Amino acid sequence: MVIFSFLSTGSCLMELLSKAGLEDHYENKLTLSTVLEINADTTSDEPLTTMQSLPGAFLKKLMMANVNARSVKCLTTEQEVSYCGVDNLDTDSDSSDVINPLDLITALFLCSDGFLQQEMVQKMSMCQFAVPLLLPNCDTEHITLMLWALRDITFVEERIVLSDIPMVSFVRLGESSLSKSQILNKLLSNPQQYHDTFVHDDMECGDVPRQISDGLVEISWYFPCGNRNIDTFTKPVSVANLRGDIKSFEKQFSFLCQTSAAVYIFIDDFEADFKVLEGKVTKTELFLVVNSQNKTFRVDTLNKMITNYSINPTNVIVKKKKNDVQFVKTLQSSVGDIIEKSKNRLTIENMADVAHQFGILVDEDRDECQSARKTAGDITRNITDTIQFKDEQLPLQGTIWKELSQLEKERCRLRKAGDQTIELYKSSLKKDEEELRKKQHKCDMSSAMTRFISGMSKSGPERSYFLKWMQINLDNLSRKNMSGLRDRYKNLCQHSPEKKDDIKHLDKQLSDCSLGLEHFLRELGQLYEAACSLPEDSPKRKQMEHLPGLCAQMLLDGFPIELVDGDASNIPLKWISAVLTQLHTLVQSNSKIRVVTVLGVQSTGKSTLLNTMFGVQFAVSSGRCTRGAFMLLIKVNKELKEELKCDFIMVIDTEGLKSPELAQLDDSHEHDNELATLVIGLSDVTIINIAMENSTEMKDILQIVVHAFIRMKEVGKKPICNFVHQNVSDMSAHDNNMRDRKKLLEQLNEMTQAAARMEKKENITKFTDVMEYDPDTSSCYIPGLWHGTPPMAPVNAGYSEAVYNFKKTLMKDFGKCQKNDDLTHFLKWTQSLWDAVKFEKFIFSFRNSLVADAYSRLCSEYNGWEWAFQKEMYKWMVSAETKMSNIGMSDQHPQRSIRDVLQDLMIEASEKLSEGEKEIQDNLVKYFEKEDGHVNLVEKFKEDFVSSAKTLRKEIENTVRNNLQGAVEIKEGMTELNNIKSSQASTMEKQVLTLLQICKNKESVLSDEALSKEFEIMWRNTLSEIHFKGLQTRNVAQAAFLMLRDNLTMRGSHVNKMLFGNSLVDCGRKAFVLESDSWWQQAKNTVKHWDPNHHRKKLQDICDDIMRQCQEFVTQRVKSKCDYHDTHIKELLSIIDKTLHQHTQVKASEECEVSLKQHICGRAAIEFQKMHDDFIEVNDPRKCLEKSKNKY
Repeated sequence: MVIFSFLSTGSCLMELLSKAGLEDHYENKLTLSTVLEINADTTSDEPLTTMQSLPGAFLKKLMMANVNARSVKCLTTEQEVSYCGVDNLDTDSDSSDVINPLDLITALFLCSDGFLQQEMVQKMSMCQFAVPLLLPNCDTEHITLMLWALRDITFVEERIVLSDIPMVSFVRLGESSLSKSQILNKLLSNPQQYHDTFVHDDMECGDVPRQISDGLVEISWYFPCGNRNIDTFTKPVSVANLRGDIKSFEKQFSFLCQTSAAVYIFIDDFEADFKVLEGKVTKTELFLVVNSQNKTFRVDTLNKMITNYSINPTNVIVKKKKNDVQFVKTLQSSVGDIIEKSKNRLTIENMADVAHQFGILVDEDRDECQSARKTAGDITRNITDTIQFKDEQLPLQGTIWKELSQLEKERCRLRKAGDQTIELYKSSLKKDEEELRKKQHKCDMSSAMTRFISGMSKSGPERSYFLKWMQINLDNLSRKNMSGLRDRYKNLCQHSPEKKDDIKHLDKQLSDCSLGLEHFLRELGQLYEAACSLPEDSPKRKQMEHLPGLCAQMLLDGFPIELVDGDASNIPLKWISAVLTQLHTLVQSNSKIRVVTVLGVQSTGKSTLLNTMFGVQFAVSSGRCTRGAFMLLIKVNKELKEELKCDFIMVIDTEGLKSPELAQLDDSHEHDNELATLVIGLSDVTIINIAMENSTEMKDILQIVVHAFIRMKEVGKKPICNFVHQNVSDMSAHDNNMRDRKKLLEQLNEMTQAAARMEKKENITKFTDVMEYDPDTSSCYIPGLWHGTPPMAPVNAGYSEAVYNFKKTLMKDFGKCQKNDDLTHFLKWTQSLWDAVKFEKFIFSFRNSLVADAYSRLCSEYNGWEWAFQKEMYKWMVSAETKMSNIGMSDQHPQRSIRDVLQDLMIEASEKLSEGEKEIQDNLVKYFEKEDGHVNLVEKFKEDFVSSAKTLRKEIENTVRNNLQGAVEIKEGMTELNNIKSSQASTMEKQVLTLLQICKNKESVLSDEALSKEFEIMWRNTLSEIHFKGLQTRNVAQAAFLMLRDNLTMRGSHVNKMLFGNSLVDCGRKAFVLESDSWWQQAKNTVKHWDPNHHRKKLQDICDDIMRQCQEFVTQRVKSKCDYHDTHIKELLSIIDKTLHQHTQVKASEECEVSLKQHICGRAAIEFQKMHDDFIEVNDPRKCLEKSKNKY
């Protein structure tokens, strides 16, 4: 094992660390979570006055990818520029409180743990800063190869440590009049875009003498963008730069000679000691770079040197003029040749072997890192086919979990219930769920999951290393498997968007092939959820009880976990509840949280925004936006807890709000709308991320969210809404876009009004009634992320600054939030909100509120036409049935049989039905010709309504046919009955005479018993002569429920819950009583009418009046002694809707309306069921004959 820290007192290193306030962290390393913690400095712009504040300021800027991070310095050194003349020339300014940026970077790397080092390297490479390859420790004289720190950098879809890019190294021997770093910056910069990759003397504090960073080898990369006019090199190259003289750092020089394709030695002083070059066995080409402008330059010495050290004469590059341009071009062409022909290519990973040969330490050699790597490798090593691996090793989250999720929603929405009774349908769904859980129980825990749980159960650092290795390995796998698929997908979306099935198929393939850490955590959740359905004392259940604790610890360590599984569109609620409950316990109930959510269309820079703002990285399997939502915790420092009123900030990142090409696939907007409603409902502050090119999609989604909030009974929170407009080129955008902001607000207000009108919520008139939004302070304009042409572009300084200013706004917003909830509240709130989302079955399937409003208007028009048609046909049918029953009563010798009459009536019915259907079709055509009411928005639904009219005609036709045939059968049956009755006496006489004759023949007396027996046989034979199928008995309560469900089909989740939660018959048996008004309504009543219950009394009067009207209608129908028909219930609902609509002064709440309808329909169902049963009793010839049996 390598010991990484040594203590030495009074040394140069310790002196600098103590000056910078880092001495404590030399032993106890700085961690990433400490650096990301929200503290007083997070959004403070106080000037830096002490050296101790420099490391924090550097890290703060670096974590926000600010390209000016290396320019931090104390205010005391920022003396005003003085023009004090010649007298002051000899006084040197004090350099005790300045520090060279390279010393600061070296000190921070020496004082950070592996995960912070990784994050620093990641951010430095985003800013196009050179990063440490070999890190020196001037105290212990140990050098470390920073392999782990570089592990996470990816350029152009490849991990840099695994790329075999040729490396060219630049070193100096003795003093050099040329600034090596400045020449390198010019070498790597495109002509029109100079950038300081390496720190040099002309930078802020770059001329301060270096104390601890000599011996540092930095590395940077050049990647071409593919445009010959811009690219300096046509192929990738990495460039290493050794700080200090190679005479003092021979080990680093030897390492570079073994690993580089070429080493360029800057040399001026030909008098210097060249021993370092002697006997150097190198696999590399050596180049000399000399300055002929320098006084000590001698051509003869140069020639001698070339001969002595066997350097190829063409490998000497001489700077002949003062101007650098020609010199840099020569250097570029030399490096370009090396890239083309070089054979010596080592990946950084393979450099570890060379490092070991030279006694250089490797940061990855730590025991916990190696042990974690082995555990992760055991899981991922044998994965060749991801789809097969997921099926065999992660079986619970496949089809079973998706089916369970669909069942869970179906249990709330009951869309496929058809004509089944709701109780029966619900219990069949419950049975299906139990069957699926049984299937899950049959799957034993796979070997991969056993290893994964064992890796998760390791101690702190080893667990973090394990999770990181898992991420790295799975990422590499996904890159390999998915690059081809992704190219095909991109190509199809761009060039053949009409091939929707192909795109859908590829999207599914991408989803199936992706494998990330989230899939393993999802499987943990399913193992736990499946175990929860077992009995409490089951050993398998006990075995899973520790899993939530592992995940809670992981959240605390700063890793994200999945809140909404996007592939199944569901929340594993038992699992999430258990994890958050464990977390609440872990932090000893100090778990007050503020929730911030980011929503935006796919690929608009949401994750980059979060990463820049909070330094957090959401683990997303490479190459595909993971669907769903992830949550992550950031600690709040003690000093800020009071101000922000929380212990943690929970960041929720949502992925996969559909890109335009995906939205075309299935017109269902359901997935996105559900997800958005849930996460906005959970948040205190919502960031709506809008890139200019797809603001429409985002506005649409936002409207649906607002609409869903209006429909939900109790949303509880009023989230603060911030709009972030990305890729804004003009920095004066905020003022210039005032018109756009006003327009956006106007659009959102129009949509909110449409939603409120549709939901009959007059108290809501504008967007800000639902969400907090101030157009001036809640809109942020952020310029493009890159400064120049990627991949060589650094992050735009304007981007970092704009994000920083936005972060300050967010912190103020957190302070403003009203509620002060902890994790347990958050949990309850998640459960009730998710419940509401599941019960909402109408609004989520629309693109936006205007479409939904236009659709609901069309529906109500259509329902009117449909009702008129049904009523008309019912009236005709009743008169036709009367006509049938009257046949033969007045006419003694009918010329036409009853079957002929039936035929004529059916022809007449067909004509009437055609007329009715044509009227509906004509009404539809007229409706779509109107120019108002956003008719064009529902154009695509036109065909559905046309086919609805056709279906309606068929249904009515069937009803008419069945009823008239029923009437014919009753008529024929009754005729037969009368014939039997009239011939009954003579039949009896015949039978009795026959019986007597038989008795005589047998010469025996017939007993009463034998007589009864003979009579029964005769009676049965008589009954069999009646040809009557029998009338079908109906369940009126179920029919009434279906009518009521259709009547309330467009209402919100709360209505659905009430509807499916109560049995109609029970509602009919209970008395109808209104609940008391809310305290707010009572207060209003007291002020206005001096009676707190004024509103309730008025409403009760209206309800009593409606119940009286409905009861009159029911009594009238029952007296008519006709059969039950569905129009009876429809008529009742029509009476209720009409009367409620007329009373505009007193508004009935949704609860009141639904309860009233349930009560009236339930009560009517009981009476109509009795009427229906009586009708069957009276009109069944067999039953009539049974009644007269005793007479005989």
